[in-house]
This record gives sequence, structure tokens and C-alpha cells, in this order.
Amino acid sequence: MNAAIGLTITVVMVFGGYILAGGKMDIILHSLPFEMMMIGGAATGAFVAANDFSTIKHTMGDLVTAFTGPKWKKKDYADLLCLMHELLFVLKQNPVDIEAHIEAPQESSIFTKYPRILKDHDAIEMICDTIRSMIMNFDNVHQVELLLEKHLESLAEDKLHGSHALQSMADALPALGIVAAVLGVIKTMASIDKPPEVLGGMIGGALVGTFLGVFLAYGVVGPFAARVKHTRMEEHIFYSMIGEVLVSNLHKNPVNISLEVARRHAPSRVRPSFDEVEDAIKELKKDLKQAA
Repeated sequence: MNAAIGLTITVVMVFGGYILAGGKMDIILHSLPFEMMMIGGAATGAFVAANDFSTIKHTMGDLVTAFTGPKWKKKDYADLLCLMHELLFVLKQNPVDIEAHIEAPQESSIFTKYPRILKDHDAIEMICDTIRSMIMNFDNVHQVELLLEKHLESLAEDKLHGSHALQSMADALPALGIVAAVLGVIKTMASIDKPPEVLGGMIGGALVGTFLGVFLAYGVVGPFAARVKHTRMEEHIFYSMIGEVLVSNLHKNPVNISLEVARRHAPSRVRPSFDEVEDAIKELKKDLKQAA
């Protein structure tokens, strides 16, 4: 929502100010399709040449995310803490029983309670792989921490491919605008025998290329790259919380302490309160007793 509002404000302020200052839109509108074809086409071609198909696909998804915002909502963070509470409870009671859940999470009675988390391959992989490592190296805390740290670093790097690609495009757009402007100047020089009013319009059309390149770079693509990076980094905190719960548990902290360590790391705007988590866990325990 903010992305759409911000883009609207940028366009209205830039072109509104130009019109109020006495500028005419005719020359811009006349040149815009051709300049956009050259600049946008060159930027798109360079983007495709510089990235593989998976990065291109990922970037398209990132552009949608820039408008929709982070995928994880407040309830998802509370659900994650409840999920980790259940898993750690089973792990504490009998490490053997946890294997059925981490080996087949799609069939697990615990994971299936949280369908949004279950659909996320990265979250499930991190939970299952880390618990598996805990079982295999239960006395080697630092080795499990190192594996988890490397996993989180790799995941963060993958999630930021789209923002890096968009930022590279933003960096290239001003230079591509100059390319389009130079072509416009070449066209103008070839018509040097035309009347001044014609030459003036042609030079103005050429300068539209410079304007468009800079405007797209700093007014559209650059801010979107920053928005995507911020969104992906906020989403990454969700995965970091998984690691914080498990690492804290490895250090022999009680389950409720491990959950509180992770809860405090959640983004403030979607962080469930202490009471909300406590109530959710109490409700969870009540359901488990009824089921038993």
C-alpha cells in the first residue's frame, strides 16, 4: 500500500510542479513512448542478461511483495512460538518421538496445526534440519550453532537477490538515459537546417531521455529496491527466531525462556505481546489435554 501511495505522490509532485511552473506536457508525451522503449528496453535487456531465470522469477515476486508487504503477520509469529513450544516439549519428553514429526512434517500432527508455516519450505527445512542436527550432535552446541548460522546466512543471501538486481538496474538507468539523450542529439544534428522552433522541440525531446533515466532510477526503481530489501530483511527475522529458540534451548534454558528470547526479537509492529503468547500456549495445552 505504501509503495503505491509513494509512487503516486512522486509522479504527482514531479509532473504537477512542472506543469504549475508553466511546462508543457506535449513534448514529454510525444517523446515518452520512444524514450521509454530505448531506456526501459535496454534496462530490461541488461537485467535479463545479468541474471539467471530463477533470479528473474524471484525479482518479479519481489515486486509484488513491495506492494503487499511482508508475508508474515502478527498471528504467524505467535503461531511460530506455539509450534516451537510443542516441538521442544516433545523433544524434552522423548527425543525419539520427535523424529516422526521432523521426517514427515506434512503428516505431523504438530506441523499441520500451522498451515501457513507448513507451506513455507525454508521455515520447515530450517526447523527440521536443526532439530535433526541437535539429535545427532546433542553434546556439541557450537557445531549446531555454526550450522544454523551458515543456514541463515545462505537464506538471507538468496532472499536479497531480487533487491540487488533491482538496485543494479537503478544504478544503470541514468547512464541509459544519457544514451537515449545522445541519440536524440544525433537526430537533432542531422536536422540542423530546420527552423529554431523545430530544433528546440527535438532538443527538448532528447532531454526527455536524460530526465526519464534519472527519474526512473531515483524515483521508481531505486526506492522499490530499498523497499524489497527492507521487506525481505523483516521476513528473515522470522527464520532467525527459529534459530534463537533452538540455540537457547541447546544452552539448557527452559522452553518459556527460549520462546521469550525469540519473541523480543520479532519486528515491533507484528510482535505478539507476552500475554498473547502466554494465552496462546495455555490454549494449546488445554487442547492437548482434551485430545489426550
